[in-house]
Amino acid sequence: MNPNLNAETHEVFNQVPPLDGANLYRVDLPLQEWNRRFGGAWAEDRLHSYGALTGGPLMAAGFLANEQKPVFKSHDRYGHRIDLVEFHPAYHELMGAAIKHGLPSSPWIDPRSGAHVARASLSYLHSQAEAGSGCPLTMTYASVPAIKLQPDIAEIWLPKILSTEYDPRNLPIEQKTGATIGMAMTEKQGGTDVRANTTRAHPVGIPGPGQAYELVGHKWFCSAPMCDAFLTLAYTDKGLSCFLLPRHRPDGSRNEFYIQRLKNKLGNWSNASSEVEYRGALAWMIGEEGRGVPTIIEMVSLTRFDCMIGSSALMRQALTQATHHCAYRKVGGRVLAEQPLMQNVLADLALESEAALALTLRMGKALDNAHDEQEEKFARLVTAIGKYWICKRAPAMINEAQECLGGAGYVEETILPRLYREAPVNSIWEGSGNVQCLDVLRALSKEPGVLEALFTELGDGHGDARLKAHIGKVQAAFRDTDDIQFRARQLTEDVAIALQAKLLLEAGNSTVSDAFLASRLGDGGRVYGTLPRSVDAPALVARSTPHLA
Repeated sequence: MNPNLNAETHEVFNQVPPLDGANLYRVDLPLQEWNRRFGGAWAEDRLHSYGALTGGPLMAAGFLANEQKPVFKSHDRYGHRIDLVEFHPAYHELMGAAIKHGLPSSPWIDPRSGAHVARASLSYLHSQAEAGSGCPLTMTYASVPAIKLQPDIAEIWLPKILSTEYDPRNLPIEQKTGATIGMAMTEKQGGTDVRANTTRAHPVGIPGPGQAYELVGHKWFCSAPMCDAFLTLAYTDKGLSCFLLPRHRPDGSRNEFYIQRLKNKLGNWSNASSEVEYRGALAWMIGEEGRGVPTIIEMVSLTRFDCMIGSSALMRQALTQATHHCAYRKVGGRVLAEQPLMQNVLADLALESEAALALTLRMGKALDNAHDEQEEKFARLVTAIGKYWICKRAPAMINEAQECLGGAGYVEETILPRLYREAPVNSIWEGSGNVQCLDVLRALSKEPGVLEALFTELGDGHGDARLKAHIGKVQAAFRDTDDIQFRARQLTEDVAIALQAKLLLEAGNSTVSDAFLASRLGDGGRVYGTLPRSVDAPALVARSTPHLA
């Protein structure tokens, strides 16, 4: 008897073809349509090009950058303090590609119509390959309005911030071809309550905007500590103020900026987050003294917008993985995507993903038209609404997508575990859910015209009785101010769903809008996969399934 006859116990079959190398823009019909709808059609060649990168080499780099986490080196081999974080080359590959394609800079360099929409679409593609590198990219992008407040500082820094060259070298800004910006706001005793900060700023000479100070204190969270400079908050005699703190002093020596440790995080592994101390660190005041929060708030608003983009992107990649798997995998001799219950689940996930994308790119359009008072007020409110709702929906949606793959969705050879670990960060970073909902109430109660801008946007239901009734319910809820803080999450959710329903109705795809209205404003269930019978589930699934041919 041949001893090797039974060595092979099974043949490999009923497996799904790999998505390796798929162009993430070409396989995403909703992204193509919404990008065009909100003014980004002129960037389609760039999006096709970046879609090929993100689905190919950058996707592979994302896996490597997570397998090889950043490493903190406090001292060199001779005992000198160096405070360096070392990254795997794959991380630098991700950063280099993003900066070359203008993710931090393009709307500021070329502020044409649709610039923020196109940049959001690029970021949406990038975050599907690897979200961790998004932290320094978004802070660099978001720092520009704050730094512009101080023209003398901007003259030195903006050319490097807006460069499309990635330069990771640890050198003074004068020697760099490009720069990235980080942020350090929160302290251990206060967290989101930055008024509880204790870091102090002492003027080196003349005090005031644009002047040099020495900062003494700590920051419990400093994102991306290898950036070239950080926007940070510290107290002067006139109150909490904003400062730009570089890694190097003007004479080329290292600044008194000390990394204490890197955070050991649930996800976001490729990105370094740290605790730092300022021991007389030299920094320059940005904006009016004592007005640090208003100075930095536009940066915070833009990073919150990027949380919307990031969560929408994670959901889209999870949906791509689920629909692709179910298009090929057979159970009981029948392809999963053709089985009614799985169709219900996949269609529901597709609705969630597209509604998140629609609201996100609508926000991009508002930023592109920020000179318009209605759009400015809309953006002020919907930044908080979208950041709350989309980021809240991501973890459960991604978990449902994992279930579509069964056990394969739980192992690290697939991207889904990484997406699931990544999902909570956007709901926590830049203010957790309660912070966003309270900000919604703050905007509506303290900023004239914001409530009117919201209902101008919503209109009268666009001919749909269900949406009209829902908008009426929202209006009544805002008129009732009793216990409004207690109800803030419900109010924010109701507004988010109304905005998403309105956008889907306006887009004119009745298959999508009817399903969303029937499930989100009807008697739907409490988990994904409970769509009503009226929904055209096969059409929704087909719309979001990647076609590789």
